[in-house]
Amino acid sequence: MLIERLMKVALLGSEWVLYLMLFLSVFSFSTMFERWLFFRRRSDDLVKLRKGLAGALSNDDVEAAEKLLEKSPSLEARVAREGLRWRLGGPEAMTDAVDSELSRLRPELERGTNFLGTLGNNAPFVGLFGTVLGVIIAFHALGQAGQNTSQMGGVMAGISEALVATGVGLFVALPAVVAYNLIQKRIGEIESNSQGLTKLLTAYVKAQKATAASELVGHRKVA
Repeated sequence: MLIERLMKVALLGSEWVLYLMLFLSVFSFSTMFERWLFFRRRSDDLVKLRKGLAGALSNDDVEAAEKLLEKSPSLEARVAREGLRWRLGGPEAMTDAVDSELSRLRPELERGTNFLGTLGNNAPFVGLFGTVLGVIIAFHALGQAGQNTSQMGGVMAGISEALVATGVGLFVALPAVVAYNLIQKRIGEIESNSQGLTKLLTAYVKAQKATAASELVGHRKVA
């Protein structure tokens, strides 16, 4: 009884699976484009930014360093600017501020990645499900055809059409997996670059403290 009911559901066809995969592929490519646009608008020449920041700090011009970070559209500059705001608290406070900003930024960086990762892992199985439905329909038609060889061509055509679902599933999954890996790589680069700029800022604060301490010792010796 249960098998008969499931057979009726399977015989409804696998075409709906292809429409589902088409919808998912459109959504997937839209997500990829949105992520590409997001990172492109927030990119900058970090080598130039780092040199300019190092020059401003070596000249003890914190205001110029702040303006340089404010002008940069990069996410790394945004994180470093947050660390610079806490320079009076010392290197530890700056590091904590940067970690906090990165944590706040992570949901924005990872938007859409869960969908891409899930789609990349499961789209082939959805396509395979469509293929299984198509094969069930083809074999059902084969059973009804019996010895009628004139209908065999239609059965074989049905099986070949069913295999299309697997191909479509792979077509949807592969770009999603590639995009997911590229986004994760970009997120790692942003975090690494942000930490690099923060190290430069904390080095400046440590140098300032060391200079102030040495000057204080010198004044005491003179006194």
